[in-house]
Amino acid sequence: MKKNHFLAKNGFLILIVLILILSAFLRFWRLPEYMTFLGDEGRDVLAVKRMIVDHKFRLIGPVTSVGNMYLGPLYYYLMLPAMIISRLSPVGPAAMVALLGVLTTALIYFYGREWVGTKGSLFGAFLYAISPVVITFSRSSWNPNVMPFFALVSIYGLWRVWHKKQFFWLSILGITLSFVLQSHWLGLLLFPTVIIFWLMALAELLRSKKSVRVFWQQTLIGFFIFLCLTIVPLVWFDLRHGFLNGKAFMVFITDRQGPVSLKIYESLPHLWNLNKEIFTRLVGGKDIFWGTWIALVITLMIFLKIIRESLLANWHRFVIRNPGLFLLLVWFLVGLLGLGIYQQNIYDHYFGFLFPVPFLLTGWFLAMIWHGKITGKILTLLLLSFLIFLAIKESPLRYPPARQLQKTQTIARFILDKARDKPFNLALVAERNYDDAYAFFMEKWGQPPTRIEPEKAQETITQQLFVICEQTSCQPPFNPKAEIAMFGWSKIDEKWEVEGVEVYKLSHNSPQNND
Repeated sequence: MKKNHFLAKNGFLILIVLILILSAFLRFWRLPEYMTFLGDEGRDVLAVKRMIVDHKFRLIGPVTSVGNMYLGPLYYYLMLPAMIISRLSPVGPAAMVALLGVLTTALIYFYGREWVGTKGSLFGAFLYAISPVVITFSRSSWNPNVMPFFALVSIYGLWRVWHKKQFFWLSILGITLSFVLQSHWLGLLLFPTVIIFWLMALAELLRSKKSVRVFWQQTLIGFFIFLCLTIVPLVWFDLRHGFLNGKAFMVFITDRQGPVSLKIYESLPHLWNLNKEIFTRLVGGKDIFWGTWIALVITLMIFLKIIRESLLANWHRFVIRNPGLFLLLVWFLVGLLGLGIYQQNIYDHYFGFLFPVPFLLTGWFLAMIWHGKITGKILTLLLLSFLIFLAIKESPLRYPPARQLQKTQTIARFILDKARDKPFNLALVAERNYDDAYAFFMEKWGQPPTRIEPEKAQETITQQLFVICEQTSCQPPFNPKAEIAMFGWSKIDEKWEVEGVEVYKLSHNSPQNND
């Protein structure tokens, strides 16, 4: 009897512990071999290494791929402890991101219990733990990869302010929203949801005439924190660099030919496709057919619930009876409307500020079916088993690791050996990569490449240029890449193949070098 009582009382706790163990395994297993380590990752660890070793602290963070704008520096400061603990190893920040991925799984359960119930949040946490896309973005250090954690904490803080009247969360929001915005510029799409529920909380307080003063005090504190963490560093940077960032942002927003349209109504025709895309990529294992059906069934169930309860009473009654579901729906719908005004390709990491939502909505749907008779429980288990199958089918761990970190180290060490302690320039020929990953190890080992500066050509152009060719054919002496062109007229001295990559040593093609 005691054993049965213990299981009844602690069953969900045992299950969430098992889910977290699974989540940790899927994120940490062979992490150094599976983690992404390309130019972006190299750029970040290089910046943090200089903060630690050279005390060159940053006012700006990574540059955006669209709009040529700089994010704030918070992600670099978040990386600092991990880089120190790991002794300047790129694995440290990757492990930090993996840990935040496990914590996000836990918070989906613990926060989600207030929104979709214990069973719904348990289903949601489990599906989040095994999602192939989520696993991929939880296994490498990249600024967008921390957004789901901070977005979820931000929305929970908003929930506590609106539904529980715990206004100290407004101060915490100042911190978490700073991290959201500085992890990717699409974090801006979370702010309309924040404003909506902040206004709803204020309206309720004004009607009841309670705690308005405390509400405003905490709002001002939170806003001040946000200004200090996000706005001040970027403004300080702009004041020193001719408002470089501010001008780029204004062009990005106002350019009619740019990637963003400010006409919100134009996003309405895209809502269903975006809804289908996010369920397909995150919950459906990227299977378009089944992802579409998952999105359709869950959307219909939500509409039916809204219509049913609205007919029984009114819309306000639905909000009162389902405040957590209402919060998730507003978060989701506002996010989709925001994504709808973006007129270029939407990649998986763009959904980062919405990552927890489709899992919680799917968990809510499964819990609704489970609450039925025995046939409902059987159907739930069958559906859950099918979702597991879709996740396993597309799991990144089913494929051999790319070993990008190890290959980068090997190539960097090889070039240093061939440079023979003499100054050298470095270039990388690749479709979408750049050489900061290689430069990080070279700098860490005390032999950084010399960067060519056109205004200081005589001082920065060395007698040897090493070219790493990640393309099938690059013909270095004739390649138009800036680092090669600035080196000048050159010839190939030697060529090697290292880790499946061609490495060239070039020298100046002048009479004194043709002896």
